[in-house]
Amino acid sequence: MPSEKSAKVSQRRFVRNRSVRRALRTSRTKVERAINEALPESEALAYQTIQEIDKATSKNVIHKNKAARLKSRLVKKINSLTNSQT
Repeated sequence: MPSEKSAKVSQRRFVRNRSVRRALRTSRTKVERAINEALPESEALAYQTIQEIDKATSKNVIHKNKAARLKSRLVKKINSLTNSQT
C-alpha cells in the first residue's frame, strides 16, 4: 500500500491530469464536429487542438506516441476535407 505522501501526490496529479485530458477531449470533439459539417473554421480548430495535444504531451499527461497518432489522424481528416472541397 502506498505511503500517505505518495497517495497525496498521486491524487494531485490525477486531478490535474484529468482537467487537461478533459479539455483535450472537448477540443477534439469540437474539431470532429466542424470537420463533419465542413465548417470553414475547422482548420483553425484543428491547429489549436494540435497545440493542446503538444502541451499535454509536454506535461506527460499523454504519451508521445499517442500524441503523434492523434495529430496524424487529425491532419489526415483535415487534408481529406480540403481535398474534397477542391
